[in-house]
Amino acid sequence: MIDKYKRSTPEEALKKIQSEAKGHLKIFLGYAPGVGKTYSMLREGNRRLSRGQNIAIGLIEKDNYPETLEQIKNLKIIAPKKIIYNDREYEEVDVETIILKKPSTIIIDNLCHLNFIGSKNKYRYEDIEEILQQGINVITTLNIAHMESLNIAIRKITGVKITEVLKDCIVENASEVVLVDVSPDELIKRYNNNDILQRKCITLGIKNFFTKNNLCSLREFSLRLTAEGVDEDLAQYMRQHDIHESWHTVERVMVCISANSSSKKLIRKGAKISGKYKCEWYVVNVDCTHLFAPRLTAKNRELLSSNLRLAKELGAEVINLKGKSISRTLSTFATEKYITQIIIGSSRRTKLQSFLRGSTVTKLIKFTKNIEFHVVPSG
Repeated sequence: MIDKYKRSTPEEALKKIQSEAKGHLKIFLGYAPGVGKTYSMLREGNRRLSRGQNIAIGLIEKDNYPETLEQIKNLKIIAPKKIIYNDREYEEVDVETIILKKPSTIIIDNLCHLNFIGSKNKYRYEDIEEILQQGINVITTLNIAHMESLNIAIRKITGVKITEVLKDCIVENASEVVLVDVSPDELIKRYNNNDILQRKCITLGIKNFFTKNNLCSLREFSLRLTAEGVDEDLAQYMRQHDIHESWHTVERVMVCISANSSSKKLIRKGAKISGKYKCEWYVVNVDCTHLFAPRLTAKNRELLSSNLRLAKELGAEVINLKGKSISRTLSTFATEKYITQIIIGSSRRTKLQSFLRGSTVTKLIKFTKNIEFHVVPSG
């Protein structure tokens, strides 16, 4: 009899208690200054206030539009801490007072901010983490250019060096990420018509962001990031509810290769398709343990190594699997990774091998559902 009420281990129970006790982090994400992140965050705060929530502002940066600051309305403010640095006064989050007053939710602008000397923590995200640990929810804002994994790519595109960088795991572990989006044309219009935004961008050294090409590229990064987040949420829901159909919001490509020269053609096709959709792609090789499977020669191994090197050079994630049935092993991997397109070569088995074991392509199609196949002729 299956135990439907399987007990958690002490470690699992502790982790669950800690996650439930911790506050929720909500991030309003944008691809450049001026899209309306702080405005949207404050409107969210007022909606929560109207529903009777105990919500307060911990810090809103003063270089926002007047119409943005007007959105503060009736939200109460926990006064920020005054920091004197180089004979000038700055404001930082007063972590101790927020924890002492313990609102249910606190609003704090600019997640990726380097605090001035004299603050409790070096970075604002450390302030926010400390507040979250006390069970207080936090709503904040972030520009995508500050994410560590995108920092180098964005610098190459825009020519702008971003010094304040945030680890991706902070965004990945957030309870909710909301994309605040406007068209690049609208954002350029806002920049040209708004002295406050121009001064802010000059201060940050990022006025070069505001070209059509740069903004389109930055916007694409933000749209892809949030789409991947939605897809991961869907995948988690499917795992929890034991759903195996390949629903998807982004494409995922799997290239099935072996130790032969024609596999390079498959890999290049996979690179082309993944480039078109700008999606994840895997190059998968199966070490078959079946009794009738031919053993690799030294030349075969050299060819396989060459194929895998090409896959890595073209940006694929290389996967080496082992199994008695190639088709079963590949179909299991495709199901686990929610693959949407499979690229495979036509059968190279001898008539005897096909008689004894069947066709890998035919069986793989039979074992999978809702996946598009590209069967490429050998040679």
